[in-house]
Amino acid sequence: MSKSCEVQCNCSEENLEIRGGNYTLTKENSPGSLLVFYCPDGYYPYPHFRHVCQPTGRWDPEPSKHQRCKLVQCPDPTVIENGVAEPYLERYFVTNITTYECYSGYTRKGSSIRTCLPNGKWSGYTPICSRDTGNTCPDPGVPPGASRSGNIFDVDDKVKYTCNGNLFLVGSSERVCQENGQWTGKEPACYYKYTYDTALEVSDAFGSSIKDTLTTLQPVDDTQGGRIIRITKNGTLSIYIGVDISESIKEDYFKRAREAVVTLIKKIASFSVTPNYEIVFFSSNIYEVANILDFHDGRASLNSIIDDLQKFEITGKNTGTNVEAAVKLFEERMAIIKQRVTDEKFKEHRHVIILFTDGAYNMGGSPEPTIKRIKNMVYMNQDDGSRDEFLDIYIFGIGAVIHDDDLQPLTAGTGGQHYFRLKHDTNLHETFDEIIDEREVVGLCGLHKNYETTYDHVSKQKRYPWMAFVIVQGDSPKKCLGSLVSPKFVLTAAHCFQFGDLPKHVTVEIEDRPGSRVKKVKTFMLHPNYNVKARVDQGVAEFYDFDVALIQLEEAVQISSYTRPICIPCTEETSKALQLDSAATCKQQEDLLLKADRERLSFLTRAAPLVQEKDVFAKLGNSRPNCIVKALKAKGITTGDPKVAVTDSFICTGGDRDHIACTGDSGGAVFKNYNLRTIQIGLVSWGTKELCTSGGLVESTDDSRDFHINLFKVIPFLKSILGNDDQDDYAPLKFLTG
Repeated sequence: MSKSCEVQCNCSEENLEIRGGNYTLTKENSPGSLLVFYCPDGYYPYPHFRHVCQPTGRWDPEPSKHQRCKLVQCPDPTVIENGVAEPYLERYFVTNITTYECYSGYTRKGSSIRTCLPNGKWSGYTPICSRDTGNTCPDPGVPPGASRSGNIFDVDDKVKYTCNGNLFLVGSSERVCQENGQWTGKEPACYYKYTYDTALEVSDAFGSSIKDTLTTLQPVDDTQGGRIIRITKNGTLSIYIGVDISESIKEDYFKRAREAVVTLIKKIASFSVTPNYEIVFFSSNIYEVANILDFHDGRASLNSIIDDLQKFEITGKNTGTNVEAAVKLFEERMAIIKQRVTDEKFKEHRHVIILFTDGAYNMGGSPEPTIKRIKNMVYMNQDDGSRDEFLDIYIFGIGAVIHDDDLQPLTAGTGGQHYFRLKHDTNLHETFDEIIDEREVVGLCGLHKNYETTYDHVSKQKRYPWMAFVIVQGDSPKKCLGSLVSPKFVLTAAHCFQFGDLPKHVTVEIEDRPGSRVKKVKTFMLHPNYNVKARVDQGVAEFYDFDVALIQLEEAVQISSYTRPICIPCTEETSKALQLDSAATCKQQEDLLLKADRERLSFLTRAAPLVQEKDVFAKLGNSRPNCIVKALKAKGITTGDPKVAVTDSFICTGGDRDHIACTGDSGGAVFKNYNLRTIQIGLVSWGTKELCTSGGLVESTDDSRDFHINLFKVIPFLKSILGNDDQDDYAPLKFLTG
């Protein structure tokens, strides 16, 4: 290969190996191709992470024949002041453990033992040896690998941090002691270039910033700290998302980021807020998937942008990176909104910007001046920090090489972490699915983990946290399914019980915590109009109208990500889940959930591990007559009128390769997922054919049909018990008045 060429040349194939790892090429060895090296956990590529094939036919930088995977090193922990870290080593590598002791007269805060982790960070918290000297602010400590100037911690005193060697600083390089005893800024840390944030760290840090906004639209008390994204009851939350799809970002990263954005907005949609979105993908060009002005004008919906996102693919050449164009578009959209709503109303708007990029912009110049103008627009030129909470800018640095110096200054927001360094293979989809701690939003029904695959017991439990197993050990033992509809009540089918069954004969299995699965029953109540023999004289041997029952548990279950009630119709909580306004009616909920002639629904069947999900289509409207007529094929039905056996209280499924219910599926929830909230619409009651007896996925035949109780038809019964506020045994659900 010559040193240069007059036309574009391919780069050499020499030295494209790395000892202990592997590599990828975006365009083989042609000009513009990226050569990226990868190593196992606990190792990093040395001496370089990536190389770019230049038009001259040379790699920049030139790959080394000594390229190898090197053991990750953690920053020097011996920088602790007024104490000692042991053992003293020249360098600290993955799995090395240090212990910390303070000198006499000093008290330790933080971790006493720390381990060097595969991501280049120390476990636990920075140890600090301090004295109770009466200072306004506590000793802020010195993170590993850093140096600090400033040892007086009274009001307006400053401390400054620098990183030693080839480390770079993340967080605040300067902090000021405030009158409230808190330090300004964010606790600093010193990183190597290979240091990254784990999925758990991102989940915890980002989740702590966003979760409170997702649970309330009420004004936030100023004394409640730590809430980063906040909106008032009359305010508006605008979320701007930009995803880098330039060639500096590998295609797999783009797909993961796209999935992550879908997951994130679905997760947000499962709560009480309804933000307006601007979503762009950018390289040298801008690809606008969602225009926030369309939201303000009522021309866009959450479902439409999710569809557009899922369909979006990279097309054409994306050879450049223009971060400035993306944030410039955000600025322009904000300015238009401000002009439309006037300055006074714009004061109530909260803004969140989320950028996914490696920061390697080569077009448009630095986005920092535009970010400063955005800050001035939102802060309204008030420099006292009084409006800092109205703007949050989160940067997710992702790629083989992340340009921290260019990206860190772009962040904004009070408290909490806003800058994240992500390893190339971070699963952002799962990371964002974990950002909400369900223990802190116990009042929300129907929340669940949206796992794409549910192969094990734990993932099934989190996917269907409302599922219950009902066992009746009476004269005619029976196993049914049920659904947790409140911490003390399980909904199931009335026919699961026989005359003579008592509460002591019934147990419910719900795994709300390890070792606590079997729940004792206080009582159970069948619908007062349920009578299996009611229409024997009309040619129906077993009549299942009003086939619904409620089981009251002796003790309330503990709500968590493993155990949580499903949403049921005609309650205020379900209106919130469906994002209907406070004046919504039961009919509006029904029209939204059962609006088509063929409405896709699901129910569960027993299968290892725990359950499997069955897919069916409810035949409604014009499709209903041809479905219910199959009831005449059922054993014990001699009437010629299907409506005698199948009243308006039933939903009909089956045929068309629908799954069919098995023995033991009775009483289980027939449900629909709506924006990551599960709404129970019916419960499994009876069918025309007994095609399976032991669970599992079995398809319907031409004549087999299932009939499920439509919960919208039995609301008075549910309300009389679950909504009863004339007792103090349990917290009643709030049912709609209309």
